[in-house]
Amino acid sequence: MASIERFPKKSVDLARLEADVSAALPALPIRPPALAEPMPDYVQHHEGVSRVGALSAEAVVRDYEAAAKEIEAMGTELVSAAKKCEAMTAEVHNAIAFMRDTAAAYREEAKKIFRRIEECALFTEDVRKTCETVKRRMMEDRSVA
Repeated sequence: MASIERFPKKSVDLARLEADVSAALPALPIRPPALAEPMPDYVQHHEGVSRVGALSAEAVVRDYEAAAKEIEAMGTELVSAAKKCEAMTAEVHNAIAFMRDTAAAYREEAKKIFRRIEECALFTEDVRKTCETVKRRMMEDRSVA
């Protein structure tokens, strides 16, 4: 069985690794792929940045830009939802106004019916009193005759 300790542990120099990879790549002008959207105008490549660094930075900024556009799209959806809420609120206010008008109309009708019933009760009381008076007079006239 081979011992793992035969291979001494070495630390990796990431800066040296990036430099080696950059040196191995051909020197091409930095430009986005043909189908990719242009880089946002709020960033620019600096002179002397390695191709790997520039491409990594470009990929990251494109991801952030895509996320920013999604966030803006959510804002647009929220504005649309707010407009729908405002329209619904206006409809609710109209419904409340209709209900108040209907309740007021019911109260007016109740007053009319209330007055009519009391007038009928007063009229009925007058008729009863008149009938009693006529009946009493008729009885008095019979007893006098």
